[in-house]
Amino acid sequence: MQKKGVRAFSGHSYGHTGHHHGGGGNHYSRLKPVELDPLSEYGLPSKGEKRLLSPKVQESYYSKIAERYLAFCTEAGDKDSLQKQFARLAVADTTPSSSASSPVISVPPSPLTSAPPTALPLPIPTSLPTGSFPDITFIATDNSKEQDQSGSLPSILSALRKLREALVATQRRDPFTIQVYLFAIRLGILAKSFESYYPALLYLLRSVHPFSNLTSVELAECVSYLVLDTACRRQDLAGAFKLRKEYKLKDKKVDAVLKALVGDNYVLWRRVKRGVDGYRVKLMEFADGDVKRRTLMAMGRAYLSLPKEFLEGQMEESWEGLRSKYGVGWELGGEKGEKVVIRKVGRG
Repeated sequence: MQKKGVRAFSGHSYGHTGHHHGGGGNHYSRLKPVELDPLSEYGLPSKGEKRLLSPKVQESYYSKIAERYLAFCTEAGDKDSLQKQFARLAVADTTPSSSASSPVISVPPSPLTSAPPTALPLPIPTSLPTGSFPDITFIATDNSKEQDQSGSLPSILSALRKLREALVATQRRDPFTIQVYLFAIRLGILAKSFESYYPALLYLLRSVHPFSNLTSVELAECVSYLVLDTACRRQDLAGAFKLRKEYKLKDKKVDAVLKALVGDNYVLWRRVKRGVDGYRVKLMEFADGDVKRRTLMAMGRAYLSLPKEFLEGQMEESWEGLRSKYGVGWELGGEKGEKVVIRKVGRG
């Protein structure tokens, strides 16, 4: 009996057991490996992540962020789809502008170039640690379809936050830091994510610039964003004028925006909005609702009636949009409802 027991663990029985384990190994080898998102590889340095404190790792991580952004823009298919992706992430505005006035994605040579009102520049980094950063071109394919890339943009913004935290923790204030922060600011503005661009603006101007000077163009760009954000989103006109004086900003476009807000000048507001680049358009959109609301109140005091087509054109909103977004209580008149009756004149 004992020999049979020994024999049971040799020869065929042992080979069968090995085959069994080998089969198990083949079974597990057929499982797909877990695909880890390169942007999710690192955590927040404020939560204990130490690997991002290495300068080489920071530059490599930034390259991955830039590559993901390029892929995000390319996979969107066309400029309209890309604009929708930004709109999905944008902070909901109580009175957003109509699609007719919304900017269209394009790639200008400079973020400060005065662009048409329908041009929305892309925050393309000027260079990468491993080489030049190619220009973005939209590739139209026969089977291009609108894809849901809503998860890509938040992951890019989150990755930029991790990288910014690492740069702050290591007190790095070199040209690479400026490049990262400029990219984060521009992308945050396009996404209307003030949680991303506002702290980045403050740190770049107050902590990085005194040690590693921005160029005059970069400084004017960042200061103009900060002034517009203070006036439009934070609704602090006094603070906006103070910042303009503190940084000695000389920008006729920004001055015109402040003038329009102070004087409730909707005509000037529309004119300026049509003449600035896409970044400033996005910042101005924060104040769009209040400006239009005050304009409607002024119309209500000044007119008895208005042509419906004229009112919709001036407000860049449909009649239904005016009623739902701004609570307009006026009525339609005329044979075909072509007139907006603001006040009825009593017959005595």
